[in-house]
Amino acid sequence: MKCWRIVALALAAASLRLATGLANAAPPIPPPADKSFSGVIRLSVDARDVRRGVFAVHETIPMAKAGALVLLYPEWIPGWHAPEGTLDKFAGLKISSRGKPVSWRRDPVNLFAFHVDAPAGELDVDFQFVSPTADSQGAILMTPDAVLVEWQSLVVYPAGHAARRIQVAPSLSLPAGFQFGGALATQSTANGVTVFKPVDLDTLADSPVLAGRYFKRVDLAPGDRVPVFADIIADEPDALEIKDDQLAAHRNLVKQAYALFGSHHYDHYEFLLGLSDKLAGQGTEHHRSSENVTALDYFTGWADTTAERDLLAHEFVHSWNGKFRRGADLLTPSFNVPMQNSLLWVYEGQTQFWGYVLAARSGLWSKEQALDGLAAAIALQSTRAGRAWRPLQDTTNEEIISKRSPQPWPSQQRTEDYYDEGQLIWLDVDMQIREKSAGRKSLDDFGRAFFGVHDGSWTPEPYVFDDVIKALNAVQPNDWAGFLRARLDGVGVDPLPTLERTGYRLIYTESEGDYLKSYGHNHKSTNFAWSLGLVMGEGPQVKEVIWGGPAYDQGLTSGSEIIAVNGVTYSAERLQRAVTGSKTTTKPVELLVKSGDTFRTLAITYHGGLRYPHLERIAGTPDRLGDLLAAK
Repeated sequence: MKCWRIVALALAAASLRLATGLANAAPPIPPPADKSFSGVIRLSVDARDVRRGVFAVHETIPMAKAGALVLLYPEWIPGWHAPEGTLDKFAGLKISSRGKPVSWRRDPVNLFAFHVDAPAGELDVDFQFVSPTADSQGAILMTPDAVLVEWQSLVVYPAGHAARRIQVAPSLSLPAGFQFGGALATQSTANGVTVFKPVDLDTLADSPVLAGRYFKRVDLAPGDRVPVFADIIADEPDALEIKDDQLAAHRNLVKQAYALFGSHHYDHYEFLLGLSDKLAGQGTEHHRSSENVTALDYFTGWADTTAERDLLAHEFVHSWNGKFRRGADLLTPSFNVPMQNSLLWVYEGQTQFWGYVLAARSGLWSKEQALDGLAAAIALQSTRAGRAWRPLQDTTNEEIISKRSPQPWPSQQRTEDYYDEGQLIWLDVDMQIREKSAGRKSLDDFGRAFFGVHDGSWTPEPYVFDDVIKALNAVQPNDWAGFLRARLDGVGVDPLPTLERTGYRLIYTESEGDYLKSYGHNHKSTNFAWSLGLVMGEGPQVKEVIWGGPAYDQGLTSGSEIIAVNGVTYSAERLQRAVTGSKTTTKPVELLVKSGDTFRTLAITYHGGLRYPHLERIAGTPDRLGDLLAAK
């Protein structure tokens, strides 16, 4: 971050204090400077209390001299794209020095900051991070059989220093019998305590640990000079069974990524893969690892997990796109300086594109499954009424605005559309490059030139919009700036105006296909988005109503419950049969709906049957999409 931006943030904070009459309530918080913190912080995390889900943290912070100290708890977490630091799970803060208590006071404006009048010597800091014990409380990170250690939630650090200039010596205590994986280098293990080699705070926060009672470590790059492993934990030991073809597909993912980018940006890489119905499902990118928590039956129920199989591909791509190359306004000096998300349509949108492509190229998906995944992304845009008022560029602010909390009308409000619509922008770019170059070039060339530079380096390299344009023009000259700005800033723009140049057209049939069927299985939902205009959750609850669709026209809202379909008790299968039967009758589909304590009957006039998107080959045209998805 430029120095003027840091100064501006400090001035803004000072102005806020003056405006609110709090100028004398607390001293200013030092902005992060590019200077080393004196000494090494010792950080000890005890993660053995798996029954109660409590992490106990002890830090020893060296103080070269007595004086005012501000300790910061991380707020802006790389990869989270929003100020989602877990301060609400922070408890029990006690500070002492030489066995004597040291008082602290929270900053009245920045609640993530704690002011301490610190004596010289060592400062001992103790607190707990309390993992949620139910889904309604947030992301569950600790269960009796598994622990996900996210270091940024388990540390406070001194203000006034860039995170990369603060050295930390971490250690971790795990329950007996637990094994773990992660990118940190181990220094020693004794008496159940693992001591890791000291690293800077940036690297520590970028190096989570996944541990579990049932653990398997799998080599995904046998014989390669750069190790790549999958460190897998599961709720049950049987879930760790991997078939040969499944292992081959995951190994192919590594090979296909190298074939695409021609480089790596790590000294080793660890896929941290949790197979769990208890830990919070997630995918979070890191430079030398990734957090991936997915369905317990990811391997054992392979046919039902199609829609989950691009997860590892997506997070792996982030090592190149998002971690090594990163939008300049995301590369902040500490975890308490606000980030800006203006380039997430590259960071996440192009990663979504490559995640789908690499899933197909590696064999994690068949070509047909990949086509159905793309068809779903394309057809989703037809349900996004919000595209008529809110440009895609503005959706890059969505995580800051909503923090992924449930929305009443996501189709009108828009959500993080820079993922799926961003993916379609890059699909269009790839197709244009192929068409204009007569098949000699593709977005692969951009990927190698933009993300594949400086092989072996994992020092982040920032970029701005003009850098993207310059790299695209080096591959294939075109008005890329005009094209991208029209797609990003326009409203009501066709998300894929030239689908035919892929060699396919979008069609709808009554068959879900593997991709959507698996998505419904894993998300416990039933999709009627392209028919009645609604999505059902688990049981009779309405998960989403599409703005402007048939169900919307009758006043149905999310959170309602469908009690009966055509006079008979609701089930997802019964509603599917009613929608199918609507094709051969003039009668509406009748739903008895409960909203709060009110019951009413809705008559939805719809006669189109079940509709699910697919891509159909256009005979006599180049199969450019097939070329894109083919293994290299």
